[in-house]
Amino acid sequence: MATASAIKEIVKKEPGGLIARAYAFAEKAHKGQLRKSGEPYFVHPLAAAEILHTWHLDDATIAAGLLHDTVEDTGVPLETIKKEFGDEVAFLVDGVTKLGHIKYRGAENETTSKAENLRKMVLALSEDLRVVFIKLADRLHNMQTLGALPPAKQKRIALETDEIYASLAYRLGMHNLSGELQDLAFPYMFPQEYRWLLSISKEHYEQRLKYLEKIKPEVEALLTKHGIKPLDIEIRAKRYSSLYKKLLKRDMDMGRIFDLVAMRVIVDTLPECYAALGVIHEMWPPLPRRIKDYIAMPKPNAYRSLHTTVIGPGGKTIEIQIRTQAMHDENEYGVAAHWLYKQRQAGGAPKGGERISGQKLAAELKWVQQLKNWQEQFTGQTTDPEEFMRSMKIDFFQDRIFAVTPRGDVFDLPAGATPIDFAYHIHSEIGNSAIGARVNGVVVPLDHALKSGDVVTIVTQKGKKPSEDWLRFVKTTVAMDHIRLALRKKMGSPAWVAAKAPSRAELKITVVDRVGLIKDLSGVIAQARVAILSFHTESAKGGKLHLNRVEIQTGDRKKIEKIAARMKEVEGVREVSYKVV
Repeated sequence: MATASAIKEIVKKEPGGLIARAYAFAEKAHKGQLRKSGEPYFVHPLAAAEILHTWHLDDATIAAGLLHDTVEDTGVPLETIKKEFGDEVAFLVDGVTKLGHIKYRGAENETTSKAENLRKMVLALSEDLRVVFIKLADRLHNMQTLGALPPAKQKRIALETDEIYASLAYRLGMHNLSGELQDLAFPYMFPQEYRWLLSISKEHYEQRLKYLEKIKPEVEALLTKHGIKPLDIEIRAKRYSSLYKKLLKRDMDMGRIFDLVAMRVIVDTLPECYAALGVIHEMWPPLPRRIKDYIAMPKPNAYRSLHTTVIGPGGKTIEIQIRTQAMHDENEYGVAAHWLYKQRQAGGAPKGGERISGQKLAAELKWVQQLKNWQEQFTGQTTDPEEFMRSMKIDFFQDRIFAVTPRGDVFDLPAGATPIDFAYHIHSEIGNSAIGARVNGVVVPLDHALKSGDVVTIVTQKGKKPSEDWLRFVKTTVAMDHIRLALRKKMGSPAWVAAKAPSRAELKITVVDRVGLIKDLSGVIAQARVAILSFHTESAKGGKLHLNRVEIQTGDRKKIEKIAARMKEVEGVREVSYKVV
């Protein structure tokens, strides 16, 4: 974060500049207004501007951050903003104002509100990314001061932040912001679990921090000895929200968490990244299958770094991340850093017409354009907000993987995507005519779950048409739509065609146990008109949570995901995952 005086320092140095004029205008417009905490309201837009300054954004964006609530909350006409600060700042303020119009109004239409928020966010993303940067800064400060609001509102805002804003920040490559938003939301979403996690992890964190601080000079001396001068070596503790999610997947066993505290080594050049990795492996043996090269194969949101887990002094495991300063900046600030670098490459300080540059960057991000096109097509097919939210999360905001063609083309897919999803992302005809797949040279079934970095070869047959059975296991809306379209042409099947043969699925439900919980979970399944084949309960390691494994008689992925979504709304449920058996 910037210091609290960063914007004030700019105002002092350039009293006639755009930021100074916006500061004075916003301070006057909000005079007399108070926040729920009792602070002057101007504290909020000033804090948002400070955050935007730390992200290295341009003067127009920072000015719009100062002014972002003036039209909405003080009655200042947009025309006045345009007259005083120009078209560019007015455009950004208007974009943020429009995003703010949809509010949560209660459980009965909460899904509709979320869907409308997402639709507007997509439009803003495709028009100028800086509108979304301002909204993210606005949300970050609101989350930092959420304690002043009533409990019910705290939870609603925290849920929206975790589901939409943190996911969006991650997709924009702003990893630090995404993690901070999740950490801020976590105590309001799961207060009991948060307190429990603090109590059990404190000792583990302290031990790991002491251990890494002790060997930090040893790592620096080792690299220096081999001619590698690290720019910085950081000790990074895993965020609580991230730790909790990982524990849910590891049966609440803290002993299976290798990156509770990690070491981050920042070097000057790309060759030094690989040289440092070699030196460290020469000193300490790496754990098998724990070396990840996100430089040669970046994550779908452009994250780049080398990760390795080694057996260090005393036989303790250490996760070490190695990257250059440029990679570190990009990983911290995401698209904001990318936009800044583009401006620098274009010839120094940004010039006029900055909104066009924001549009150009949006156009460069393929997934943003895919998102806009997807929304337009999807909205034309259905107006069901629940279906929109489900499909949006799966297709764009869920955990992502990247899979590669033999020619080196990379495709960004949701976690759990199959070779059929991959085939349809190459081309609809490749998907329709698929008869088999090889992953990393090995033949796999068409419902095989792909992993990041997999090299996928699709085997096709001329004249082949898709099978109804594929609708059971494909993950993406793109694949589902093409399969249904091809089936309608092939046999006149209806748009909602689904596989006819019965199948089974296993649900894994992590819960805080209470009286009546099993009855409520069973009720969700019964409402979906699905038979329960078996129901097993066991205690998770750590004693706080319980695991329920439920086998149900359906292979309809859409129906299963709807059941999982309903279960997440049941009191006490913390995590739901499934697999088709």
